[in-house]
Amino acid sequence: MKNIWILSLVSFFTDMGTYMVTPLIPILLSSSGPFIIGMIDGLSESLASVLKFFSGRRSDFLKNRKGLAVVGYGLSGLGRVFLIISSSWVSVFIWKLIDRTGKGIRTAPRDAFISEAGGKKKQGRAFGFHQMMDMLGASIGIGAAYFILQANENQNFNDVFLYSLIPVIIGWVLLWSIKERKHEPVVKEIPTTTIPKLDWKLLNPNVKKLMFIVLLFTIVNSSNSFLLLRAADLGVSTNNVLLLYLLFHLIASSFSYISGVFSDRFGRRGLLTVGYALYGFVYIGFAEANTTIGLIILFTFYGLYSAFTKGVEKALVADLANPENKGTALGFYAMITGIGLFPASLLTGWLWQIFGAEVSFIINGVIAIIASILLFRTLSFNVRKAT
Repeated sequence: MKNIWILSLVSFFTDMGTYMVTPLIPILLSSSGPFIIGMIDGLSESLASVLKFFSGRRSDFLKNRKGLAVVGYGLSGLGRVFLIISSSWVSVFIWKLIDRTGKGIRTAPRDAFISEAGGKKKQGRAFGFHQMMDMLGASIGIGAAYFILQANENQNFNDVFLYSLIPVIIGWVLLWSIKERKHEPVVKEIPTTTIPKLDWKLLNPNVKKLMFIVLLFTIVNSSNSFLLLRAADLGVSTNNVLLLYLLFHLIASSFSYISGVFSDRFGRRGLLTVGYALYGFVYIGFAEANTTIGLIILFTFYGLYSAFTKGVEKALVADLANPENKGTALGFYAMITGIGLFPASLLTGWLWQIFGAEVSFIINGVIAIIASILLFRTLSFNVRKAT
């Protein structure tokens, strides 16, 4: 559990710093329009997501997950400089690219670390605990941003951007205390200077089925920036937008570990199906929302969606993957979810700009519900525990 605790604390502090700034970005860029916001979020996530596969595959062969994680988390701090000095959406775009590139490098090796530390029978618990700490850090980061803005009367986002460096640096320093098991690199299969091939054949049939459904869902799983922009468009103040986003993360953090334990005992497919469907109904709700109470309810259920899916999806991938390709499978998963964010965010931004917010949210919601039905019907297996 020591490595799980350390990695969870690293994510806790890193997300604290990240989410001090993330909910402010769509407000900062509101004058640029929803299409630009969708382009920045989608393109940066998609370009960086390709690294998630290569990083995971490389970590399987070189057996050096810690080194890749250190580089990835380090980029989160370096990229923040561009945000601090930002004067236009271009600077924000550069920050986002660097930050998401770091995430692309670190995600699959870190998840493989968590899977190995959790053991065969506690994948849900391991990923659920990590997701809980991740979301808790995000919650505290949003709360910190709220109080900083209150103190300077919403005049200067740069103060928040500057203070956000502190927890990111703390997380990066903590990462160095990870103890990695010594394994011989698999040099017989791939030279250390060769870029791993994007080989779909590396995945077993059950993983492939899951990936197809995850891709369909991800194509309509647009950036959270649109939810924040929607709340702002409905007249919610900047500080109260932060509080709504805080509510989402607190709910997700509170239920992530519980959902992981539940999936270990009773299976993951049903929980994922409910999570996908919940996302769909929440998005349809955002199309119709026009009161603060309605938004509070929607952000609450959105937190439940996150708790039911994020850690459980990773646990299911880890369950189904061949042991020797676990980092590769998790890298494929992370890459697919990242690549899908580009068309999702671009499409949502385009539909919003041309037809209005209501149309974009309804289309996303309906397709998500279809994906939930396909998930339940296609995945006839019901993985409870790895055997």
